[in-house]
Amino acid sequence: MKHHTQTDSDRGTVTIRQAEDGILELVFQGQWTATASRPAPEEVCRQLQQEGSGDTVRVLAEPAAADMALPTFLFILHGLCAKENIDLDTTRLPAGAKKLLQLATAVPEREGARRQEKRQSLVARIGEGAITQWGGWLDSLTFIGEVCLSLGRLVTGRATLRWSDVFVAIQQCGPSALPIVTLIGFLMGLILAFVGAIQLHAFGADIYVADLVGIGIVRELGAIMAGVVMAGRTGASFAAELGTMEVNEETDALKTLGISPVDFLVLPRILALTVMMPLLCIYADFVGLLGGMVVGVLMLGVDARLYLNETMHAVGMNDFWIGVFMSLVFGILVSMAGCLRGSRCGRSASSVGIATTSAVVTSIVSIVVATSIITVLCSVLGL
Repeated sequence: MKHHTQTDSDRGTVTIRQAEDGILELVFQGQWTATASRPAPEEVCRQLQQEGSGDTVRVLAEPAAADMALPTFLFILHGLCAKENIDLDTTRLPAGAKKLLQLATAVPEREGARRQEKRQSLVARIGEGAITQWGGWLDSLTFIGEVCLSLGRLVTGRATLRWSDVFVAIQQCGPSALPIVTLIGFLMGLILAFVGAIQLHAFGADIYVADLVGIGIVRELGAIMAGVVMAGRTGASFAAELGTMEVNEETDALKTLGISPVDFLVLPRILALTVMMPLLCIYADFVGLLGGMVVGVLMLGVDARLYLNETMHAVGMNDFWIGVFMSLVFGILVSMAGCLRGSRCGRSASSVGIATTSAVVTSIVSIVVATSIITVLCSVLGL
């Protein structure tokens, strides 16, 4: 009596047959490799149950080729047969496969060791999310408090701060960022003037492109674009640098030496970006106005002197100082977000990537929220 679950020569086959001594035999033949197809262990166990010839099944292996696929299949089949009270006699297996199977089945699986997937209720998931968010807010407030204490130590001359680190950070935040700020600022002024020119030209009010570009760039967009650029460039850099230090346990070494990581690592970066953001904003304003002027003069044919006079008439000092103040706030927010995510980084390479991404997202969201608040306040105060 024979049953074949697979018959092709390039597959792994299992033959169930009755031996002369009456014992049921399970014979493995064919290709028992990882790339070859083979029957399912559940199907073989089901066929053994149907035969029902005693409780012992002799296992024989006569494969043309075999690798770890055969011991793995035997291990799974052994567990399935044990549940059905079917004893597999593996004494006639090849020495290698027999040793591997004995080693795998020597220690039984500890009860409860297998991880059970349990789906939580909606209320439980909402609660866990709320607890996580609350912990994140408390951690952020703790970091802000640490920075404030560090600033207090700086004012009183007790901070472990190297001014050379501040100047290096200023170089990275300021002059090194000028090319990208120039490109983004010029294109933003160009786009704003081009969009406005299409509508204003229909009413013969081409000259008012200067008002649109001037107020938009100086009051809002110059600071916002500089802030977004620094969030993606410098805020991410801060998070990656501090996160790598966390992975390499450099911050732990500073604590062991009695040096505050906030004083030594965070404070120089916050000071540098806070000082440089207003200057970058003023530069972005200038470049953006230049981009708008290019459209007004070359596309609309407005006289350059007339365009400049209209810009100076439209843009007041209130607009200028509001933009500078916004950029100062953005510098604080971006530097704080980058340093916070970097200093709270985990101990793996993936954690550095997560911290960097989180720093950029947090910075941009903070910029948008701060812009909304400042705009509403200025509207209420009549500025």
